[in-house]
Amino acid sequence: ANPEELSVERFESQQTRRILDRLVGYQISPLLWSRIKRGLSAGRVQSVALRIIAEREREIFAFQPEEYWSLTARLGADGEIFSAELIQENQKKIKITNGEQAREISSALQGVPFIVDSVDSKQRKRNPLPPYTTSQLQQDAFRRLNLPTARTMSLAQQLYEGVDIGAEGSVGLITYMRTDSVRLSGESVHQARELIEKNFGREYLPSKPRGYQNKKGSQDAHEAIRPTSAFRTPEKVKPYLSPQLYALYELIWKRFVASQMNPAVMDQTAVDIKAGRYTFRANGSVIRFDGFLKVYGLPTQEEELPELKAGMTLDLKELLPKQHFTQPPPRFTEATLVKELEENGIGRPSTYASIISTLKGKEYVQAIKNQLSPTELGFMVNDLLVANFPGIMDVEFTAGMENSLDEIEEGRSRWQ
Repeated sequence: ANPEELSVERFESQQTRRILDRLVGYQISPLLWSRIKRGLSAGRVQSVALRIIAEREREIFAFQPEEYWSLTARLGADGEIFSAELIQENQKKIKITNGEQAREISSALQGVPFIVDSVDSKQRKRNPLPPYTTSQLQQDAFRRLNLPTARTMSLAQQLYEGVDIGAEGSVGLITYMRTDSVRLSGESVHQARELIEKNFGREYLPSKPRGYQNKKGSQDAHEAIRPTSAFRTPEKVKPYLSPQLYALYELIWKRFVASQMNPAVMDQTAVDIKAGRYTFRANGSVIRFDGFLKVYGLPTQEEELPELKAGMTLDLKELLPKQHFTQPPPRFTEATLVKELEENGIGRPSTYASIISTLKGKEYVQAIKNQLSPTELGFMVNDLLVANFPGIMDVEFTAGMENSLDEIEEGRSRWQ
């Protein structure tokens, strides 16, 4: 009913992306065919993603673990037992490097009174998260539902295109699933507020609607991923959805509704306990008001502490020395790779799933227990590309190109 003018700048930005992607692919792929084998491909974004995975793997190869120990005191107060960790010796941070040192400290603490030195209690608010962008949905679906990024996008596509939900017929259950915006329509926010007041009560409803700030450089073409109607609760549509579709819809619905609720309020307590020249610390938290967590789910709770006051003497029940080793940086999962690409400004919401699918499909990368590591072929391709095309394989070049494409779209730069 209200056609807009065709945006020539947006068309030129897209055309430039296509041309540059062709130039990179057409220049690099033949090199891989001649040096390694036919049928291999290289892409502007995919090759940089491969480099990120390969460099992380080399960091893991080169890592030398270091031994360290922790010392936990199990302490009693008024019949309740809680844990405290050794943190200082003579007011300075302590590092226990071996078992002998841990045993010496344990011996030195026998018969020494454990006295509460300070109790620091703070009330903290925990605010809800904004509604989902594509990358956040991919990361959460991987972490919470164990869904690969390509599967998440395929399920989201089904929810967007429409599902038969009985009397209403086929209904699109969510808004467009390729977006980097956290913007919400006024109508959807009004619906969410109505639902919160009705289902959870006035105390869960903020005095005015919550708004969220988009990241710098976000294109904001589509609003955030949200249910098309807040009143279509997960319970209502569950009978019509497969288990995976239901799980993804529930995730999107909960995140959207929670984004318009009041913060959770927690009491966080840090207790310092002196034992001779040593200081132990115990941390605990109690949820005073669950707020948005009522919908979004509870975090893992810290230990609840008994009522403690400065000057109290505690009973030492036992000392538990424990050996640890420093860990190498973790391999990327699909979720953490998407986060890394997004933070470095590489690729766009619509491309993350296809980048990972291509790397796996070409057998440059393998997924073992949900962790991505380069294959021998992946290492060969990466090393060849970094040696011959250092500019194109540079993370900053790839991110800078996204900025240049945005400038063309905004009319601030010529596409040639």
